[in-house]
Amino acid sequence: MRRIDVAVSTVVLLLAGAGSAGAQGPMGTPIDLSYPFNEETVYWPTASPFELTVEAAGQTEAGYWYAANSFRAAEHGGTHLDAPIHFAEGKRTVAEIPLDDLMGPAVVVDVSSAATEDADYLVDVRAFEVWEAVHGAIPERAIVLLMTGWGERWPDRASYLGTAAFGPGAVPDLHFPGLGPDAAAWLVSERRVRAVGIDTASIDRGQSNEFRAHRVLGEANVPIFENVANLDRLPPTGAWVVALPMLIDRGTGGPLRAVAFVPDSGQ
Repeated sequence: MRRIDVAVSTVVLLLAGAGSAGAQGPMGTPIDLSYPFNEETVYWPTASPFELTVEAAGQTEAGYWYAANSFRAAEHGGTHLDAPIHFAEGKRTVAEIPLDDLMGPAVVVDVSSAATEDADYLVDVRAFEVWEAVHGAIPERAIVLLMTGWGERWPDRASYLGTAAFGPGAVPDLHFPGLGPDAAAWLVSERRVRAVGIDTASIDRGQSNEFRAHRVLGEANVPIFENVANLDRLPPTGAWVVALPMLIDRGTGGPLRAVAFVPDSGQ
């Protein structure tokens, strides 16, 4: 119980201090970065989709309304978190990720122009150097969000994934952008990032078969956010992100409710 009290207190203090001078915490307009989970939610071709079962919905014999559902879903699908253990043995599970790694200042790196020209585009170190030439160095312990423009395609599976098919046979037909392994290593070693997110189905591009960006980030205990929504509504700098997953014990990932707080103009 003590761990829960401390965790809740941490979030409350962040929120309460948002308006204080010099406080580090969310302020401004909240922007939802998560897609709802329903029958349209995009999952990997080999993963079980989201299923909602209505268990009760109506008036009881005692005269009051009662509604309850059950659901089932793979850990990895929709807007979700990849815990480091997903591709790195012995690294953190969902429940072991510190809250401090799931909230903080965010930068949005827009690579949508390059991704539009090449569905298999890999974000490289040069893309970050170009961004930094305009906006300054990515701060240490920032949350880096990669905007490829793929959010505009959600939830059309064929457009978003490159194929609408299901099963192992569909995997070779996946086409969407991702983060190059050298760039992932650069973010870890040169910018010491807190977390990395992307608006596609995987931090590795669809045509990856070695998942090297996952492995690099996982080995460094860096959480990954995938299928992030509404990145086009965030500024390149200045947003504060809170990304809290379902707290699954021993989980390799899980559904993620992520929110960005964007400073109001004039702040």
